[in-house]
Amino acid sequence: MSSTESPDTATAAALPVPPAGPGAPDAADEAVDWVALATPPRLTLAVRTPAARSDAPADAAGRGREPALYVHGLGGSSRNWSALMPLLADRLDGEAIDLPGFGESPPPEDGNHSVSAQARAVVRYLDAAERGPVHLIGNSMGGAAATRVAAMRPDLIRTLTLISPALPELRPQRTAVPTALLAVPGAGRLFGRLTRDWTPEQRTREVLALCYGDPARITSEGFESAVEEYARRLELPYFWEVMERSARGVVGAYTLGGQQGLWRQAERVLVPTLLVYGGRDRLVSIRMARRAAAAFRGSRLLTLPEAGHVAMMEYPEAVARAVRELVDSTAAARSDVSSGAGGS
Repeated sequence: MSSTESPDTATAAALPVPPAGPGAPDAADEAVDWVALATPPRLTLAVRTPAARSDAPADAAGRGREPALYVHGLGGSSRNWSALMPLLADRLDGEAIDLPGFGESPPPEDGNHSVSAQARAVVRYLDAAERGPVHLIGNSMGGAAATRVAAMRPDLIRTLTLISPALPELRPQRTAVPTALLAVPGAGRLFGRLTRDWTPEQRTREVLALCYGDPARITSEGFESAVEEYARRLELPYFWEVMERSARGVVGAYTLGGQQGLWRQAERVLVPTLLVYGGRDRLVSIRMARRAAAAFRGSRLLTLPEAGHVAMMEYPEAVARAVRELVDSTAAARSDVSSGAGGS
């Protein structure tokens, strides 16, 4: 799909982020556990890890692994991180969660799919798991939730990496409009009825064309993996409701002002931050990179001219290098501060 094409097919796709990660390893290479959070509203979160993460060695410099948490975007899942996590496994003890209602996590008990509710789910998980502070890495809607977490609970965060974060745009791209339309009550089910004759292959092809800078990079195995996951999702009785409420949550977050505004919260983030933007992103404009770099104090900016909305799936090696540099420089700064304190 070219950048000048009508967004009608993107509307039919209905998922702004692929449900699975093309090129992801076999399920045997990953482990999924479910964590129940009993305090109301009750949540059950699926947590994905590389199966051998506990045996992964330290990196070449002998540095130990630090905890990391990966948070996917609207329509996505923990499988969106399957290409990136192994590249950082020598440095980061990574976990990827399925946000409530996505992937293999059931919807939240209270039906709240706002960005704030997603941020609270991340905080609740980190508090329960006692793994913080972590290196928090988010994409799209997950990037918006991660921004809230970093602003609200800096004690839980070592560094923040945002890949095409869904932060408010005054003039969104035309190709992003269908995602906003999902927020209209009943729109999701209407899209479902209008496209009921679409096969999972057609739906998957359209969403990958929307999200990838160059869909030709997707392997046949990766495509089939995404199709399989999309087909499974379509059978879930809550699929369209979760999509509608989550899209409504993103739109609602865009309209909040004052201290709850996402840009205001970005200015409150004090942890070292990496921003990643794709030059071919059709959902979050590359022009937002400059504003984000100004909002997040002292942040680093990586722009990938050929990437679309999911750079961690398209160019995982480039993203991994940038994350590693952020993590290592932050660890070095902590070490310098500690050494200085010890020598005074």
